[in-house]
Amino acid sequence: MFLRKKLKTSPKVAAKPDKPDLAEKPDLLDGLPDDLVVYILSKLSSSASCPSDFINVLLTCKRLNHLGLHPLVLSKAGTNTLAIRAKNWSESAHRFLKLCVNAGNTDSAYALGMIRFYCLQNQGSGTSLMAKAAIKSHAPALYSLSVIQFNGSGASRNEKDLRAGVALCARAAFLGHIDAVRELGHCLQDGYGVRQNIVKGRRLLVEANAREFMQSSPLPLTRTPHPKRLHCGSTTSGCPLLSDFGYNVGEPEMHPVNRFLKEWFESGKGELTPGLRLCSHRGCGRPETRSHEFRRCSVCGTVNYCSRGCQALDWKLRHKKECVPMDRWIIEDDGDGVEGMEIVGAGNVGPV
Repeated sequence: MFLRKKLKTSPKVAAKPDKPDLAEKPDLLDGLPDDLVVYILSKLSSSASCPSDFINVLLTCKRLNHLGLHPLVLSKAGTNTLAIRAKNWSESAHRFLKLCVNAGNTDSAYALGMIRFYCLQNQGSGTSLMAKAAIKSHAPALYSLSVIQFNGSGASRNEKDLRAGVALCARAAFLGHIDAVRELGHCLQDGYGVRQNIVKGRRLLVEANAREFMQSSPLPLTRTPHPKRLHCGSTTSGCPLLSDFGYNVGEPEMHPVNRFLKEWFESGKGELTPGLRLCSHRGCGRPETRSHEFRRCSVCGTVNYCSRGCQALDWKLRHKKECVPMDRWIIEDDGDGVEGMEIVGAGNVGPV
C-alpha cells in the first residue's frame, strides 16, 4: 500500500523584476499522492513510443526517478519503452532491463534473453530468461525457443530437438504468432519433427497469409498481374504468399529485439566468429552459433536462414528477384565432425 504524501509546496521563489509571475508559484506535483503518480507513470511506461520518452521523465526530479522505478511501473513497460538501440547499450541499460525482469515484465525477459543468448554469448542465462517469458505465454519467446531447438543453437548439430521445437512452435502459433503459424505449417507439410499432414500444413500456411494480410491491411495494397503462380519451400507443394496472389504488401515492421541484434553485429559492436553468418532475412538479425547451423537456399546457395518463416518472408520480399541457380556448390566440413554437404543441380527455392 502506498503512503499518501501530505500537501506540500515548493519554497517560495523570489520575484524578479522582469518575471514577476515566478513569485510564490507552488509546484502542484508535490501535492499528488504517490499512488496516483505511480499510476500515471505506469500508463506512460506502457504507452511511450521510445525509451527516451520514459527516461526523460525520470530525470525530472528525485521523486519521479524513485517512483518511476517502482515494480508496478516497470512491470507495465511496453515493447517500445524497452526498445533500446544497440548503439546505446550500456551497463545502465542492462541494469534497467534486469529491474524490469525482476518486476515480472515478460517483454523485458524476452529482450534481455535474446541479447544475452546471441550478443553477450551467455546461452544459459539467455535461454532461462526466454523460458521465463514463455511460461507466461509470451509468443515471440516461444517462437525464439522453437528456432533454438530446431537449429540446436548453442550446442552441437546432434543436439537438435525437433519435437520440442514443434511443440513450442505450436504453442506460439496458437497465440497468433504469424511466423510460428507459417513454420508449423511447413513442419506439417514436410513431416519435419511431426507426422506429415499436408492438408493441415497447407491450411496453416493459408492462415498465416490471412493473418499477414490483416496486419498489413492499413498499408496501401497494389494489385499486379502475375503470369504464373510462384512457389517456395516444400517439394510436395508450394506455400502461397500474398505476393503469389498478385498483392504487394509493405514489409512487416521489425521487432525491436531483432533490430537490436541486426545493429549489434552490423555496427561491429559485436563480432561474429569467422565462418558464422547472420540470417539473410533482413528483419531477423539472428546469428549462427556454430558453422553451417542455418540452412542455405538450394538453388543459389548464397543466402541462409534460421527458420522457414524467415525464408518465406525473405523470398517474398527480396530473394525471388535475386535467386540465380548455380550448377554446383559445396559446403566444406565444418570441423565439428559433420561431413561436408554437396548439392548438385538446382532444386526448389528454399532451405534444404
